[in-house]
Order: sequence, then C-alpha cells, then structure tokens
Amino acid sequence: MTKLWGGRFEGGLDPFFERFNRSLPFDRRLIEEDITGSIAWARALGSAGVLEQGEVDQLAAALDLLREELSNDPARVARAPDEDVHSFVERELLQSLGVLARKLHTGRSRNDQVATDLKLWLKKHADELDLRLTALQAALVDVAERWADLPLPGYTHLQRAQPITAGHHALAYVEMLDRDRGRLHDARTRMDTCPLGSGALAGTAFPIDREALAEGLGFRGGPTRNSLDAVGDRDHVAELVFACALTMVHLSRLAEDWIFLGTFEARLVRFSDAVATGSSLMPQKKNPDALELIRGKCGRVAGHLSGFLMTLKGLPLAYDKDFQEDKEALFDALDTTIACVRVATTVVATIEYDGERCRAAASEGYLNATDVADLLVRAGVPFRDAHERVGAAVREALAAGVELHQLEEATLKRLFPELSGALREELGVDRVLARRDVLGGTAPRRVRAAAAIARARIERKEHQ
Repeated sequence: MTKLWGGRFEGGLDPFFERFNRSLPFDRRLIEEDITGSIAWARALGSAGVLEQGEVDQLAAALDLLREELSNDPARVARAPDEDVHSFVERELLQSLGVLARKLHTGRSRNDQVATDLKLWLKKHADELDLRLTALQAALVDVAERWADLPLPGYTHLQRAQPITAGHHALAYVEMLDRDRGRLHDARTRMDTCPLGSGALAGTAFPIDREALAEGLGFRGGPTRNSLDAVGDRDHVAELVFACALTMVHLSRLAEDWIFLGTFEARLVRFSDAVATGSSLMPQKKNPDALELIRGKCGRVAGHLSGFLMTLKGLPLAYDKDFQEDKEALFDALDTTIACVRVATTVVATIEYDGERCRAAASEGYLNATDVADLLVRAGVPFRDAHERVGAAVREALAAGVELHQLEEATLKRLFPELSGALREELGVDRVLARRDVLGGTAPRRVRAAAAIARARIERKEHQ
C-alpha cells in the first residue's frame, strides 16, 4: 500500500510494526462520518476556489456511491489492507476518480479529519445512549406506579432502617439516571464544535469558510477557536467515557440492591426466567446472572476511563499517535454501557415483588422506632430525650422477643405515658409510610405524584 505520508520514506515498515500501527480494525466504525466530512471538505474547497464545481460534484458523487456500496457490503472495509479509515476512503476514490482524488486532501490533515469524524460519531452515539437511558427510566417509573403502596424495608449500612415503598426505591434510580442523562447532554453540548479546517496544528492555508463548514456538518457551536487545541482535544472522549462510567456505577448499585433482595434469605423480589440462568450442577439454582454481569462490567468501563486519562495526562500539544488509543476505550465503553442499559431495562420490566414477604419484612426489625420518637416529640418531649427512651424500649422488646408494637399494653403505657390512643395502629407500617408525606418522601401519595412527574419529564425528553 502507498501510505498517505510515504513521500519522505524509502524503506518499508517492519511487518509486525505495520500491523501494530494499523487502526483500521477499529476506526473503520468512523467510515460514515469520514465520508460525510470528506463531502463537506470537497464543497468547502469548491467555495474557496481551490476546486472547480465539476470536480466537487464528481468527488461528492463518488463518496455518496462509496457510502451506498458500503451499506450493502459493510465487511468490505474490514477486508481492506489500509492503515486507517482515511487511507481506505482515499484509496477507494483513487480507484474510481484517479488523479482528482488526490486533490481532496488539500489543506486538510488526518489530525483535523479524525477529530471531526470522532465528534460526529460521538454526537450520534451519545443520543443513542440517551434514548436507552430514557427507556430504562420509563421501565422504573412503571415499577414505581405498580408498587407505589408496597412496603419494603429500607436499609442503611445494610441494616434495616425504616420502611420505604418499592415505588420509592425505583424512583431513586430514576433520579440517578436523570443526572446521567444530564451529563450526556452537557458533554454533547461542549463537543458540538467543528475542528475541520484546523489542519495538522496551525490551521489551513486556504480560504476555507469554517463557519459555513461547521454549519453544514451540523455543529451548533460553530468552528473551534484554536487549531492547536482543536487537534489535540479529547476532552469530549474523556467526558463521554466518564458519563458511561458513572452510569455503570449506578446500574451496578441497582444490580447489587436487587441481587440482595432476590437472595433466598430475603426473597423480596423474583427474577424472570428471561434474565436468570441455572447451575450446571445444582438443579434448584436460579442465578441473577444479568445483574451480576452488569455489576461486573462496571469495572471494565471504569478501567477505560482511568486508562484513557493516563493516556492524556502527559501529552504535549498538538497531535500525538497516543490519540489512537482513544477509540478502543471509547467504543468499548459506549458499547458496554448501551448493552448493560438494554439488559437492565429487561430486568426492570420483568421484576416481581413478593408483596406478602415485603410487607412482613417492613414490619419487623424495629423499623418503626423513629416513629415512636417522632410521636413523643409531638407530645412535647425533646427529641434527644425521646431518642433515649425509645432506645431503652427497643432493649426491652428485644429481651421479650417481640416488636415495639407487640409489647403488652401496660408496658407501652409505662414506657410512653404521653402517648394515648391507638399506639399500635400508629406504629403499623402503612401509618409509618403515610407520615412521610413530604416532597421527596416515601408516602405512597407522594410516590404516585413523583412517578407522574417523572413520566411527564421523560415524555418531554427533559433531564436534570
């Protein structure tokens, strides 16, 4: 193969290094964007008077034909011997147009070319991830609406703490994913500037209208403002991989919650056969493999972020071959995250709660102790005194082997003389939940309202 950079060289590359140096096996994913950018560049050269209009038309037609051919035979790129996606496109044009193809690269470098291709690709795939996250949020809202009233033990330090509802728990993850979508949007907005026309590092020597070029390629932020920064900038890659990594952390937390709730010891949720597998030895097993894989793949995506930041940290301006490492990390991070979001959506859409066990679990373990203290405060007892008295009452209930609300009536009156009336009813799980009737609280009325608001936001495509 004739190299795009071969004019200065007489000797050939070491065969192993040539394979080591090639990026076509992974950067071929940018083929659509490379063709789009090349058509835009041909037109910009025409507007600048560098190419005749007839030449522009021939180049654009040949590139459109190549796009069509590749859509019919995508493996054609994979079979090619070229160094990278840019070399592939130029060689294909040489075969169809001859010497005219050699004019297309005028005033352009692979440095600003790949920077542009990558931003175009990222914008499209960030939008795809956002759509997947929206679908997962919608599935969680379905869960919240269906189980808005179902009591569920809430945990701190993995110890039972206070009752919540299953709907409230699902909506917590809707909020996390909303922030993930906001980060995607922010990153997409920042990357929405066009590097094309920056050349290798110093800008192009031809009178290219970069404003028109950016507009034609759909960059809302216009052209980049500094050619050195434009070809050396990979902040957008780091931001997208970070957004993926934090999304994966949130998915991993959801996975861990439900893996725990689905254990035989808890048995509060059941997983569909569609997202669980069995054991090759133990016939009784039903393993939450979907959630475990999501939890495991979190480390993979976080590793890509850490590795890529280390690649960036010592690079001088402007372009360095180290940047070739950005694509494999980016592509795998996005592929893995999108796949995990899809699997998580199936898990959420098919989850089942054991209502009877959930209600029983939310009624055990002294989860209503805080409510006794709150009732004492309403009766005029300072909270710190109330806290100490309820703690002593819990010790007494533990010694008797009963819950607080199961203590003898006489014992309750002795411990809490300020509380008259139906104390046992006040300490029932439904009353405990109903008292959390504040914005963001777990009262079923608030959960249903929050679910409705979340659904409306999703339908309006809003995010934090």
